[in-house]
Amino acid sequence: ISQTGVTDTTREAELDQWYYEHLRIMASVPGVSSAQRFKTGTPGSPPSFAMYSVASAAVFDDPYYLSVRGMGEWLPLIDHRYYRRNLFEGLEYAPVAEDKARLLVADRTQPEGAIGGIEFIWLKCVGVDRSTPYRGIAVVDASQLPSLDATVAVYRPVTPRMVGTAR
Repeated sequence: ISQTGVTDTTREAELDQWYYEHLRIMASVPGVSSAQRFKTGTPGSPPSFAMYSVASAAVFDDPYYLSVRGMGEWLPLIDHRYYRRNLFEGLEYAPVAEDKARLLVADRTQPEGAIGGIEFIWLKCVGVDRSTPYRGIAVVDASQLPSLDATVAVYRPVTPRMVGTAR
């Protein structure tokens, strides 16, 4: 999972175009089987959230991955309050989130049960920045979104799920 924000929000449309192409390229990396981007307006949460399904941490050592990873031209505009990359275990593949779905995200020190009546899948952080020990995720229909406390971010998909071509 890669999360970020930019300091120049007037360039959001440009970033959205860049990120769409970036996800397409990332899905072509051997060992990356899916990539999708989300956005939120939840105060204090990273505005941009990209979720990838990777075969293993070895993907991060692949020469092709190393040549295409990162924020490229956007690096000078990264808002460092939000920029984090984490590798999680707990799911073989990232969940599918269609247009009318919302991705709920909660960071915790320990896995919890349901939040707001929603069962979360609890992922354990196992690599890269390790900015949270556990991340709970759940995909719900936007029309059935419950009231949630401020510790749960609500993300909407802004790209389709890109499916990897190389496994």
